[in-house]
Amino acid sequence: MKLTLAATIKTRWARLREPLRSLVDLGWRARAEFRAARRSAAYQAVYEQADPLVTVCVATYNRGELLIERCLKSLLAQDYRNLQIVVVGDCCTDDTAQRVAALGDPRIEFVNLTERGQYPTEPRQRWMVAGTVAINHGLSLARGQFITHLDDDDEHLPDRVSTLVALMRQTRADIIWHPFDYERVPDEWQVNQAPHFAVNNVSTSSVFYHHWLRSIPWDINAWRYNEPGDWNRFRKIRYLGVHAVRAPQHFLKHYRERNQKKA
Repeated sequence: MKLTLAATIKTRWARLREPLRSLVDLGWRARAEFRAARRSAAYQAVYEQADPLVTVCVATYNRGELLIERCLKSLLAQDYRNLQIVVVGDCCTDDTAQRVAALGDPRIEFVNLTERGQYPTEPRQRWMVAGTVAINHGLSLARGQFITHLDDDDEHLPDRVSTLVALMRQTRADIIWHPFDYERVPDEWQVNQAPHFAVNNVSTSSVFYHHWLRSIPWDINAWRYNEPGDWNRFRKIRYLGVHAVRAPQHFLKHYRERNQKKA
C-alpha cells in the first residue's frame, strides 16, 4: 500500500512539475497575455501573407567547414526563397566569417559576438546550454513572420520551409514540430517519430513557429533544472497553451553531436 501511494504521488508530481516550473519562469499573466496577443489582428495577419519572410537562426562556434558545407548548404538549397538567415558566432576564432562572406548570398547575415557566453564548466551542464547567448542574439535580429532554427552541424531537407509555411497557413498553428533522423553512432541512423510535443520529441532544429514566440528566449541557466536549453524553452511555450501541430515528414538530419569543450 505504501509503495502504491508513493508511486502515485511521484506520478502526480511529475505531471505538475513542468507546469509549476513554467508558472514560476513566466509569471501569472503569461497565458492571458499570449491569448490576448493571439486574438489580435496583427498576430493573425501573418497567416494571410502569400510569401511571408522566414528567419532561420543559426548559432555557431568554430565549425566553419561544417557550417558552410552542411548547415548553410542545406538552407541555400531550400525551394522557398524568401529567407533571412541569421548566423551568430559565439565569439568564433576560426575563419567562419571569411567562409560565410565567400558565399556571397545577401540573405545571410553574419554577426560574431565579441565575448564567448559564460557557460558552466561541467561538461553535461555545458552541453545543455552552450550557444544560448548566440542563439538569443539571433532571435533579436529576426525579422521574419515565422522563425526556425538549425544547428550548425545539421541539415534540413530542401522542401522543409515551403511545406511548413503552407501548413502554418492552413492550420494557423503557433508552432509546428516534426520527426527527424538522428545519428546514434557514426553512420548509423535512427528515426525519432516525435509523436508528442514533449521532451525528447522536439529539438532546436525541428520546430517552426510564429514570430511572437521569440519573446520566450533561451535560458542560460536551464541546466539548473537539469533540462536541455531547447526543451526548457519549449515547455514554457507549451505552458502558454499554444496550438501545436505535428508535421509527419522527416525534415531534419541531426548528426551525432561533437562535445562542447570549454573555451
